[in-house]
Amino acid sequence: MEVREGRVVIEASTPERAPVPCPGCRTPSERVHSRYGRRLADAPCAGRGVVIELSVRRLFCDNGDCPRVTFAEQIEGLTFRYGRRTPGLQRLIAALGVVIAARAVARLALLLGIVISRMTVLRLVMALPDPAWATPRVLGIDEFATRKARRYGTILVDCETHQPLDLLPDRDADSVAT
Repeated sequence: MEVREGRVVIEASTPERAPVPCPGCRTPSERVHSRYGRRLADAPCAGRGVVIELSVRRLFCDNGDCPRVTFAEQIEGLTFRYGRRTPGLQRLIAALGVVIAARAVARLALLLGIVISRMTVLRLVMALPDPAWATPRVLGIDEFATRKARRYGTILVDCETHQPLDLLPDRDADSVAT
């Protein structure tokens, strides 16, 4: 671990002889094809950005019936396919994106040492699962205009909790019935 250019850099590598299951067929493999480096952004520490420089293995799948010939190992809780941020940092950014606007999150993240765009914040918020809601006892239906006298929509609201449940693209009785 060292500080480079105002960031905390953590260098790590995966163990040489730990078997890793193939993501396609779950057959464990220890046969190494190659190694490559990944750079992961992590949650800031003491006001500095954190970067994990991780050396991971690419392994051969020993199952002849598996469509994958090689695969890269993933460290649970730290990496996922094509990820450039740790899951913890993604959850932090998504939680901030739900509470405040995406542009404000991007500005706040810069102060914390995280470089992220507002579009990435929006993507992370949109990827969050919808909150679970129970069937409402009292349902409110109202229409609204997206363009006065031209385009209308319908909103469905739980009248007890005042939570919007759905937005319908028109005000037809058929779409409300479905």
